[in-house]
Amino acid sequence: MANRQTEEKITALYERLSRDDDLTGDSNSILNQKRYLESYAAQRGYTNIVHYTDDGWSGGNFDRPAWKRLVADIEAGRVAHLLCKDLSRIGRNYLQTGFYTEVMFRQNGVHFVAVANNIDSEEQDSGEFAPFLNIMNEWYLRDQSKKVSAAYRVKGKAGKPTTNNAIYGYKKDPEDKDHWLVDEEAAAVVRRIFRLAVEGHGPYEISKILTQEKVECPAYYLARNGRGSRKNTVDTSRPYDWYGFTVSSMLTKPEYMGHTVNFRSSKKSYRDKRVKNDPSDWLIFENTHEAIVDPETWQLAQQVKRTVRRTDTTGIANPLTGLVFCADCGAKMYNHRGKRKKAGREYSVDFYSCSTYTLTFERETQMCSSHTVSTKALNALILETICTTASYAIQNKEEFIQKVRSISQVRQQEAAKELKRKVAKERKRSAELDVLIKKLYETYAMGKLEEKRFELLCAEYEKEQAELEQLLASEQAQLDQFHEDTDRASHFLALAQKYTDFTELTAPMIHEFVEKILVHAPDRSTGERVQEIEIYLNFIGKFEVPMPEPTEEELAAEEKRRQKRIRDHEKYLRQKERKQKIAEGLIVPGEPYQLVCQCCGEPFQSVRPNAKFCKPACREKFYRQEKRKAKETETSQTA
Repeated sequence: MANRQTEEKITALYERLSRDDDLTGDSNSILNQKRYLESYAAQRGYTNIVHYTDDGWSGGNFDRPAWKRLVADIEAGRVAHLLCKDLSRIGRNYLQTGFYTEVMFRQNGVHFVAVANNIDSEEQDSGEFAPFLNIMNEWYLRDQSKKVSAAYRVKGKAGKPTTNNAIYGYKKDPEDKDHWLVDEEAAAVVRRIFRLAVEGHGPYEISKILTQEKVECPAYYLARNGRGSRKNTVDTSRPYDWYGFTVSSMLTKPEYMGHTVNFRSSKKSYRDKRVKNDPSDWLIFENTHEAIVDPETWQLAQQVKRTVRRTDTTGIANPLTGLVFCADCGAKMYNHRGKRKKAGREYSVDFYSCSTYTLTFERETQMCSSHTVSTKALNALILETICTTASYAIQNKEEFIQKVRSISQVRQQEAAKELKRKVAKERKRSAELDVLIKKLYETYAMGKLEEKRFELLCAEYEKEQAELEQLLASEQAQLDQFHEDTDRASHFLALAQKYTDFTELTAPMIHEFVEKILVHAPDRSTGERVQEIEIYLNFIGKFEVPMPEPTEEELAAEEKRRQKRIRDHEKYLRQKERKQKIAEGLIVPGEPYQLVCQCCGEPFQSVRPNAKFCKPACREKFYRQEKRKAKETETSQTA
């Protein structure tokens, strides 16, 4: 035969089947396509047959494995004949299908035959109707795509999951494919991930922990159980490979609170790739299946995740990152910790200071002040605040709820009053703009204003009005929220009852209880360093626990502590003064100090820098005089 090929090249038989093609019956099955093409090849005497089969691939997608292999063989010059059942097997995109059949196959000398369509590239007249067939094939795909998309939208809006597979932590209900059940083995890992996140561990750190503990990664776990989209392609040689992206994605899924989330992604046309939708475009149906984590834990994980935590030289991330602010300038407080050296001695430091002051410290004009506070003192105050507030809330439940509600009402009333005033002012301005635009148009219509000037002014007014409308919508939404009854006290009570041990401040306790901390500048007006620190707790804000009047014993103990602080400060000043004198050469270490007796006023020498008297007799005389003065003062007061 003249058309019999040489043995060096092959006869390629291409078969393709998609799920849409299953609807047309068995005639399109892969087995029938193979038999059909083999019979045709035998009739024509084509030998050296090789099958290229794509089972389960759409005709609109040319990124098919067997098709890509076939194209590579054609470009390498290994194919003499290419047979397919009909043009729709090649593809349903008329532009790309036309490129292959009209351009590529011809350029590479491939004899192409679409058997059922009676198209043979060696018979010139047979291909005249091919472009119309390609258009019809694409129309079929487009029509099927619209039907699938419509069914997808209906299902999604009805609150049924639109995903083919349940996410890690869940499995499909055998009795209802649209309902998810908790997969306890995977759910335990999910709960662990959220717990680690609340403790302050980042996604990358969590992934390292799970990999080191040899916890099976989601893809491998699902594949091992015959589930998931990657059950046939997962790399089984690496079962414990967790990635930060995987953990981060899991932490943001509302599905773990028991919600169904539909329309995470979309595409404008069946030709396009799917793109992620903005979360505001998601459709969320709440409480459709059992929750793995409670809403409070989920929200807390989002809050902790948003805060960037960096490990320093100690190798430990600071749990207070993003919570401590300067009360004066509002900037974050920087944490300084590590080792420092002074006078040949190494010592540890751990304190907070205002970031504005720190960043402008070496400039000519400093901004703000240091607001320095030690981390130890801050942690002690946080623990005390949480402990006293939680204890009071649990022991005085009704009183606590009433107090929180009254504080919330006052705060809401003040904020609502200010917001109402602002909204009224903006609405008035919006009405004024309406009048201005109307008058502007009338002036332009009468020919008193140039078109260019009219368009410029009109655009400015309309822009201002659009911004006002946006602002009004946002403020009105805030105003509406003030009228909603949110029982913050109950949420705090539930949180307080969750903890049984308040003796040690932990990272989860900080993240769950603390909203923010404001550090004020220290006040030294009384001679002592007094610093105010405001701690705002989640749900209830800044809450003052009613404290009973201090007893005489407590007052005495406080006075004792105050006197000790004064003595310690005086000691510090004396040591500082001595160091200064040593530096100036006024004092030589090891030699006696030149002092003045506080009783007789005579100069004397002593090895102790704080000696007050030159001899014991002066000491006794001085204290007798002091005792006599105190007795006379007491007598005069009683008289």
